Amino acid sequence: VQLQASGGGLVQPGSSLRLSCAASVRTFSDYHMGWFRQAPGKEREFVAVISWRSGIVYYADAVKGRFTISRDNAKNTVYLQMNSLKPEDTAVYYCAADPLPGRLWSSRPATEIGSWGQGTLVTVSS
Repeated sequence: VQLQASGGGLVQPGSSLRLSCAASVRTFSDYHMGWFRQAPGKEREFVAVISWRSGIVYYADAVKGRFTISRDNAKNTVYLQMNSLKPEDTAVYYCAADPLPGRLWSSRPATEIGSWGQGTLVTVSS
């Protein structure tokens, strides 16, 4: 599995940003894909996940209602649309893929996720 993330940047509070993750996977339907983030001095935490097969999504409580994860099957790409960004959203965001069911991503340690893309930095500051 190869993952290539992009789209980070510096934005003001209340702004929007969209992250992209281009994936190369042998059998997409076997995987769930999602995003984690890691702020300075903190552990990597779950943000959102989507099932490539069913499209079922799960979100961390901290981003529910503000972030939307989606997929484009034709482009083999997963997106994270981030709206109403807050300073506490500042972190390096990592794209991830794993056969682990999406409903488990928020409760399992990040070390159980098998494939990672390089991080992309999102900074929310005035």
